Amino acid sequence: MADSTEKMALVEDDHEDMSSGEEEDGDNQVATTDKHALTSSLLKDPAVLAALQGKLGSMVGQTSGYIQSLPPQVKRRLKSLKKLQLETTKIESDFYKEVQELEGKYQALYQPLFDKRTQIVKGVHEPTDAECDFPSDSEDEEAELSSEVKDKKATIEDEKKDQVTEAKEEDVKGIPNFWLTIFKNVEMLAEMVQDYDEPILEKLEDVTVKIHEKPAMGFTINFHFQENDYFTNGVLTKEYEMKCEPLEDDPFSFEGPEIIKCKGCSIDWKKGKNITVKTVKKKQKHKNKGNVRTITKQVKADSFFNFFGPPEVPDDPKAEVDEETQALLTADFEIGHYINERIIPRAVLYFTGEALEEDSEYDEEESDQDDDDEEDSDADPDFDPKDAKETPECHQQ
Repeated sequence: MADSTEKMALVEDDHEDMSSGEEEDGDNQVATTDKHALTSSLLKDPAVLAALQGKLGSMVGQTSGYIQSLPPQVKRRLKSLKKLQLETTKIESDFYKEVQELEGKYQALYQPLFDKRTQIVKGVHEPTDAECDFPSDSEDEEAELSSEVKDKKATIEDEKKDQVTEAKEEDVKGIPNFWLTIFKNVEMLAEMVQDYDEPILEKLEDVTVKIHEKPAMGFTINFHFQENDYFTNGVLTKEYEMKCEPLEDDPFSFEGPEIIKCKGCSIDWKKGKNITVKTVKKKQKHKNKGNVRTITKQVKADSFFNFFGPPEVPDDPKAEVDEETQALLTADFEIGHYINERIIPRAVLYFTGEALEEDSEYDEEESDQDDDDEEDSDADPDFDPKDAKETPECHQQ
């Protein structure tokens, strides 16, 4: 490491000497030529290149001064380009507003299919043979099993049937725990669901979304519950407000619609059934008398149903929000967006786990590729990314 540092210093000294532009006599010219040869040799040294890259990396983000050095007439033209860019941003804003209108239009087309899904999940509608005509992975795998494996499997099934012969088989209605299973499959939701939330989420019949009509921009997620022992609400709602206007003081930061506010709803808990709070006991000692007393008080408990009581967002967009509140809001916005964009449209695939497998397979492939590249570069000290041949890839969407 010391050698590369010394070499680096030689290169920097050579750069300073060359930039001075001073050539006093013939001897100096010969010395300069020798330095050029030395510099060329040093720059072929991987250790020196690494040191140079590290130094350049520390300069990333620093202003080069190039824009400030441009002639006035060029700077004037740049202003015209920025004005054109601002007009482009405004058109982009209008584009996203029309997209929301289009989403509302297609929501009406999706809804009959979602309604049929709800009827099947609840057990209101039993699908016909034609409606069930869809290839099953499990059936395909079973068809490939050898006769020996099939016989063994049949024996096990017969033994299970014998064990429950005397027990009355209960008729299963619909698809039990459909939405609870989805919530437990999706990591960001599973982290929110506590054991004591599950009996309530077992009563969750449907999750729907309503796109807000123009001029408002946003959506409301509706959680439909069966009658239960915990609260009297039939529907719990979570409303998200979005904005699609570039900021006046920073218009070029605009990247499309973003959630700016969310509002939950009041849950009408039955007496003694509010699982979002818990009672704790605390001992207090009198400062003067020394007497000790035990007091009880209610504190907030972890629960999925805290989702319906998010932090309040100030109406003033310039008002500051503390870091903890901002972190909670950011997570809330991500969850709301994910439920709206991914879970509701593809619920069955999150129930079976297929949607999660697709996501994880893509992430693993990307991660493995990165690891391979890193291993290749570490294994070969002379590895230069510029020398690597790029292989074009085609990704189907």
